[in-house]
Amino acid sequence: MCSVLKSSFIYFLLLAVTGVSAQSVKTLSLQDALKAARNNNLQLKAAKFNINIAEADVVTASLRPNLQLNNQSLQMMASDHYKANTQWYNPANRQVWWQLTKTLQIAGQRANKIDFAQKNTDVNKAGYAETERAMFADVATKWLEVWNAQRNLKMINYARQNVDSVVIINKVRLKNQVVTETDFYRTQLLSKQYTLQYTTAKQELNNKVKELMLALGTTDSIIVKNDEVFPPAVTQSFKELLDQASKERTDLKLAVSQMAASESNIKLQKSMAIPQPQAGLIYNPQNTVPYAGIYVTIDLPFFDRNQGEIKKSQYLKQQAEQQYTAVQQQVNTELSTAYSSYRTQQQNIEGYKAVLKQSSDILSNVKYAYLKGGTTVIDFLEAQRSWLDVQQQYNDALYLYHQSYIQLLYSTGLINNMAQ
Repeated sequence: MCSVLKSSFIYFLLLAVTGVSAQSVKTLSLQDALKAARNNNLQLKAAKFNINIAEADVVTASLRPNLQLNNQSLQMMASDHYKANTQWYNPANRQVWWQLTKTLQIAGQRANKIDFAQKNTDVNKAGYAETERAMFADVATKWLEVWNAQRNLKMINYARQNVDSVVIINKVRLKNQVVTETDFYRTQLLSKQYTLQYTTAKQELNNKVKELMLALGTTDSIIVKNDEVFPPAVTQSFKELLDQASKERTDLKLAVSQMAASESNIKLQKSMAIPQPQAGLIYNPQNTVPYAGIYVTIDLPFFDRNQGEIKKSQYLKQQAEQQYTAVQQQVNTELSTAYSSYRTQQQNIEGYKAVLKQSSDILSNVKYAYLKGGTTVIDFLEAQRSWLDVQQQYNDALYLYHQSYIQLLYSTGLINNMAQ
């Protein structure tokens, strides 16, 4: 029952801080935040159009060349050469040329265009997934900053209320001449310091909430779930996580798709080195005498054999292969760093638990002894400051622990799966 009341107090305290009603506030877990960002983040929505643009290129590559209709009409200008008893508009005094042709895509040029466009679509899809991964890491960090700001506000508020309760008691005791004026002012001074810290922490929370709202693409006010269970323990070994990263990392998938696209581009550019002929039919009535024939034209590749684009496509392939090798090394380094940091922070958290309990017990005992006259106000104030220092150190360690977990999700590529 006490736990429920405490949770309710914290919730309504946060509502008071943000200055909004309970109906307009969303409480978000980390997974909720990632899902919201996937659906509403404005930059992500803009990036998604790259896929639609690439798919439009597939449509363009699939189109066949249009037929080309050519007309040439020659009018006889010298009237003395007109056919006898005719005027200028008579067909006998005119030559007309009708030509219908079509460009022929040979050597697999159309198929190669389609394949390259499809491979580019795969590149854009993988690039979008990589954009998501970076965006999710940013959202997770902002979510964690709100989470941390909420804890700091709660901690400072608790310290302020604890000192305020002594200030109220000392005010009465001062009237009864049980404590000195100096003792009263000392407790009152610490209370004012905590009030200033509380005001700063409240503003910090407001700022962090606004930043998270922007990242989520929402105008609804939010608070985050302050769950002590998060993050879950990571039980996999480094090798197991590395295997997962090899399957899940979107930058690796992007590098693979870029290599496939570069291979397809080489085939396309080599096929484009072969000239595309034009062929068609001709109908040519000359002075009412009909003629018909065929039309064929083709470039003679003495100079332009698409050498530059072929060379460029080969360099692009080498670049893609080099990028893949670089990403592989980057994955190994990032994951190794993230895994080591996570294990270190996990051990630090375990070490703080005993210190936290000890500082709380000391504060409780010293406060009780001070109110009973068994110790001085100096001892109480020192115990209070010591308790707050330990709490702040623990909160910092807890923040780093959560941050290392998010970095581990990012390094393995599993952060994308959390938004499913």
